Amino acid sequence: MVYGENISNYNVKLETKEISIDEVIIVENSNYLFINLTIPGTTQPGFYEIVFKDGAGDEFHYHYELRKRDDGSSKRGGFDASDVIYLLMPDRFANGDPSNDSIPGMYEPANRSNPDGRHGGDLQGIINHLDYLQDLGITALWLNPFLENNNPAYSYHGYAITDFYKTDPRMGTNETFLTLVGECHKRGIKVLMDQVFNHCSSYHWFIEDLPAKNWIHQFPEYTSSNFRAPTLTDPYASEYDRTKMLTGWFDRHMPDLDQRNELLTNYLIQNSIWWIEYACLDGIRLDTQPYSYKEMVAKWGERVFLEYPDFNLLGEAWLQKISVTSYFQKDANNPDGYNSNLPSVTDFPLHYALVEAFQEDEGWTTGMAKLYYILAQDFLYANPGMNVIFLDNHDLSRYFSSIDEDMDIYKMAMAYLLTTRGIPMIYYGTEIVKTGHEGSGHGYIRTDFPGGWPDDETSAFIPEGRSKKQNEAYEYTSQLLNWRKSKDVIHNGKLTHFVPEDGIYVLFRYNEEETVMIILNNNKRKKTINTKRFAELMEGYKKGYDVIRGKKIKKLKEIEIPGKSAMILELRR
Repeated sequence: MVYGENISNYNVKLETKEISIDEVIIVENSNYLFINLTIPGTTQPGFYEIVFKDGAGDEFHYHYELRKRDDGSSKRGGFDASDVIYLLMPDRFANGDPSNDSIPGMYEPANRSNPDGRHGGDLQGIINHLDYLQDLGITALWLNPFLENNNPAYSYHGYAITDFYKTDPRMGTNETFLTLVGECHKRGIKVLMDQVFNHCSSYHWFIEDLPAKNWIHQFPEYTSSNFRAPTLTDPYASEYDRTKMLTGWFDRHMPDLDQRNELLTNYLIQNSIWWIEYACLDGIRLDTQPYSYKEMVAKWGERVFLEYPDFNLLGEAWLQKISVTSYFQKDANNPDGYNSNLPSVTDFPLHYALVEAFQEDEGWTTGMAKLYYILAQDFLYANPGMNVIFLDNHDLSRYFSSIDEDMDIYKMAMAYLLTTRGIPMIYYGTEIVKTGHEGSGHGYIRTDFPGGWPDDETSAFIPEGRSKKQNEAYEYTSQLLNWRKSKDVIHNGKLTHFVPEDGIYVLFRYNEEETVMIILNNNKRKKTINTKRFAELMEGYKKGYDVIRGKKIKKLKEIEIPGKSAMILELRR
């Protein structure tokens, strides 16, 4: 894509034989040209001159840079169930460079007193605290968008992009991001980038001067999406509802991109490939997957895996029902034959069950039965082990607030999250039981990490700066995370679970080398469990090791577990 005043009036040629121009596409706006190039594999890295010349003889040159590819780039392994992802919002994690908090010429300055304003967190702040993440035990880092969001207000979250190729100067530079990725990789931490295809900012340069009318969805007056993603899978959905879901805007200030425009689709796909190659990414999370045209998403996945066969892509499918969520995962058995080509989806149904299960009385479909029924429907997923599972995220109430700040429930939920099938994700601050209700506003579920700013009174990055409750949660979570790192039985082992009875839910993860027994007691009182019921998984095992409490269990015929608690037992012969 070439942008310039009346650029379509210019003829285009290359002053090289190593690259050839296949096609020059003129669109309705004369300020744009789209040039398709063929670059043979033998072409050397360097700068190549693209010459633009009009009928009057005016001429200018563009230095087109072709960078050297990473020789091992196609073998990037992506992320999978051996990982635990840590999600953070760069503006709210840590301020490593106060000099870039407010940038001359950019609309919104920092204002830390405003819950919905920019607070000054940046990429350097993340770099400064990578040791904290490594010690915690996470193996992958997912950043909410850090690309330029040059908007007058509410730009901290990163989802109203004004330049798809540029790091927001208040976050750092593209080179700062390269440093972050390199430092993560030194520590064995993978990096996921958040990308947005459904919408961008109304201040983006190609929105302020549209290449074509169908670059975005347009209406006589503002029209929002109905946010009813099930209309895309509903066999009885009206065309009206389905169309409004896809074409309505996500937000008044975020124009809705129309990916049916093939030039736009190609622009977005090539942007992903550029970032994967440039930054040596390990994965991408696609924002609002169902809101983009599904055909475009499938094409994107196909193109990415053509370049990087071992990569991984995660689609945000914020849906309440498993039957609809599963539709958006790669290789789903869909009646219409649709294949998204995205191996991972967000498991919101499990999230909702984890909020409710430990707070309800036990019943046929209540309490821990909700967790049981979630797994019992895994046959609907093509690969449930690739689901990304979580207690909370940047759009949801903080988990600790959702459970009325009950530490026992927190521990049970975390133990389950880190041992069940799927790829666990932890939202920044969950490990120190940060609080906040979504109903109060998103700024209150995205508050600053304590100690991330030079003038903070306390720092939760160190034990001395954490409260007793925060240290209790951190130490418990870190213990399980670091234990999980080397447990292939948890990453790839089979799963068998037993219907919850009398407030007790038991699961097993096992392979040929090892068996782990997970017990959840949702009763307020301790329980003694007769293990005869679980003989098919416990045969030959005579003792065990309680991972959480760090003690040996000498006999397995009866196991005592405290009330409102989890037990993770490594079974031993």
